[in-house]
Formats: sequence, structure tokens, C-alpha cells
Amino acid sequence: MLINMSEYDFSSVAAVTPASKAVAEPFPIRPAARVSRLPPYVFGRINQLLYEKRRAGKDVIDLGMGNPTDPPDPMIVDKLVEAARDERNHGYSKSNGIANLRRELAGKYLKKYGVRLDPETEVMTCLGSKEGFSHMCLALMGQGDTAIAPAPYFPVHMYAVALAAGNVITLEVANSEQFLSNIAYTCRHLVPTPKLLILNYPHNPSTVTVEPEFFVEVVKLARRFGFMVISDFAYADIAFDGYQPPSFLSAPGAIDVGVEFTTMSKGYNMAGWRVGFCCGNAEMIRALGVIKGYYDYGMFQAIQVAAIVALRHGDAAVERQSAIYRVRRDALVDGLRRVGWQVTPPRAGMFVWAPIPEPWRSRMNTMDFAMMLLQDADVAVSPGSGFGEAGEGFLRMALVENENRLRQAVRQIGRCLEKPANPAKAMPSASQP
Repeated sequence: MLINMSEYDFSSVAAVTPASKAVAEPFPIRPAARVSRLPPYVFGRINQLLYEKRRAGKDVIDLGMGNPTDPPDPMIVDKLVEAARDERNHGYSKSNGIANLRRELAGKYLKKYGVRLDPETEVMTCLGSKEGFSHMCLALMGQGDTAIAPAPYFPVHMYAVALAAGNVITLEVANSEQFLSNIAYTCRHLVPTPKLLILNYPHNPSTVTVEPEFFVEVVKLARRFGFMVISDFAYADIAFDGYQPPSFLSAPGAIDVGVEFTTMSKGYNMAGWRVGFCCGNAEMIRALGVIKGYYDYGMFQAIQVAAIVALRHGDAAVERQSAIYRVRRDALVDGLRRVGWQVTPPRAGMFVWAPIPEPWRSRMNTMDFAMMLLQDADVAVSPGSGFGEAGEGFLRMALVENENRLRQAVRQIGRCLEKPANPAKAMPSASQP
């Protein structure tokens, strides 16, 4: 609600007491209700112990956060340096991205997925896909609206909707056919029907993948029940063993019902550069542009210039990075199997989703098991419970260390697990960190 202050008469307002005559008592700071509704940060205990160990000089192998540690291709960095020296690149940039970058991304979609996009109305740059996703939720969701998200869930898929005042229903993602069936069931029985479906394949954290036919069925459901679709395609560029992650937008009619977010953080090793894209339905992208117009001025133009070079000439570098992650995947999976873990190698992404082995699984919750590995093995991992109840019993391990460090991590974990399992502990409540 906008208030026109010219309509008010302030002539009778008493003069403010000078500060020299009275000392105001401190008043409580009350954040907005949306902040108080957010749960405690579930990884807080692990991060605190990790900090304390490193401060004490311990060499902790950190497989917790999926933060790429490899550098971008030198040609990308060289172009950034060159562009940063151009004085024309230091002003405000358009929030939707420079035209040549949007054209380059549209060209990649046509070449790789056979999808034609209008770079003027169907492509937008974002300050990373996470920012774009969060702002898209503000553009689409409101009080009383409901979104369906996969379970276990990547936190932003849950809390960006909550911050936009929407509600979230999570559905198990492990079995793709069952997931589709559960979407239809939810839409038939929920009034009003869900407004938005959030997809994330290759899935983080569970590494579940799908075939193109899955998205064909999603589009049919979207048309039948009238919901929009957001596909978080963050791991599009990392795949193994001949698997090619399909784009949601390659399904017939997908552009009529949804959008897809991609990023240069993973395959191009440009995580800190914050280069993401939203492609697809023009009306949804227009709404995102309205929100972004109020929130940001776009990314540093020199970064956008360098991103053009990366998209235009970086295919070989992306393939090399995928091969690096495959070697790391094999080193970690093979090592874990040797120490008794039943682990399925992922077909894509930069994580291994590992069920806690027995007897530990039946005696210890996921958070306590992860804390034990950090305390006794100097290996940090992400407990599956940090991704919702569906993640309990699993650990997410990021493939961000080289294969020698990963083998060392397995050795340290193996020695830790040779000791007797601790007595059963009570499971923490959902509100506990």
C-alpha cells in the first residue's frame, strides 16, 4: 500500500525532545515475520566444528558444500581481465543481461537441446540461478498459493517459496513414475490446485536423473491441472557414462507452461562469478524482469563479456571438467564400497548420495553420524536431514576434492567406522539444528 504523505497535516505534532534532555531506552529489534518463520540453519553445528578444527590446525577434508575448487579455463579469465580494463564496462548494466550474452545462451540451447529461444523475450541473465529462482518465486507466488517441490529438497526450493508467502508440498523424488503419479493425485485433491511445480534434475541432493519422456508427462500434467513449472537445471553440464541430462524445454509445449534455470557455476567453474540464466515462457520471464528491475542493476558487464567467450569456446573445457568429476566419482564410490558401504554411482552432478551403513544407520541419526565423521575422521559431509525428512539416513558428499584427497577421506572414514557403534541416540526434532 502506497501512502501519499501530502494528505496529512503535521502541524499539531509535538516537537521532538532534544537528545541532550532525554536518553531513549533501547527498543527491541523485531525482524519481519517471514524471517522468524525460517528454521535454524541445519548445518550450523557442522560448520562450527569445522571452523574450530581448522582454527586448531587440523587438515579437514571438506566434502560438505558443493563449491567447485577447480579454476575456470584460462581463456575465460583472460577475457575477464581484458574486459575489466575497458572503461565502458564499469557502469550499471541492464538487469536482464547484455544482448550478445542472451543470444549466445539461446545458441547453446539450439545446438545442445534443439530448443529455439527468442533472446529478447525468452532468455534472461541472473546473478546466479539461485538468485533468479528466488526472484521468480516472488514474481509468481503469493499468500495462499502452493508449490510442489521434490523431496529431499535443495533448501532454496523450499524457502524461496516460503519467503514469497507461498506454501510448499514436498513429494518423494526417488521413483520418477511415482513422483508423477503423486503430482496428479495432489492436484486432484488440493483446493485450490497447486500453482507451481518445481523440478530439479539431475537432482540435488539425491542425484536422481530422468529421461526426456519424463518431461513430456510433466507438460501434460501442467496443461491438465493449470500449474506453472520451474526446472532447476543446475547440473546440466556434468554427466557421466554417456548420459546426457535432458532439458525440460525440449519437451513439446514446455515453453507454454514453464521456464528453466541454468548456471555457469558447475561445468565452467565460475561459481563465484554468479552467472545464471532463465529461459522459457515469455510471460514468466517478463514477471521475473519486473522483480529484478526493482532489486538489481545486473551483473558486472566484464563478467558478461567473459561469459560470452566461455559459452562460445568452452565446450571442450566443460567436457574435461565432467571427466574430472567422473574420476573423482569412481574414486569415492569404489573406496566407500571397499569399506562396506552400498553406494550407487551417480549418472550426473557433483555429489554422491550415500546411505549410512549398518549398524550405524539403525543406531544413530544422520546429523550425529556426520558429526562423528567430522570429529573422529576429520571429514566433513552434509547430513541428509539438512534436505528435509526424506534425506534422513543419507549423506551427501561433494566431489570437490581431487581423487587422492578423496581416497584419503575414505581411509579416514574407514578407520573411524572400525570402532564399535555408539549407543542409540534420540532423533532430533525438526526444529533442532
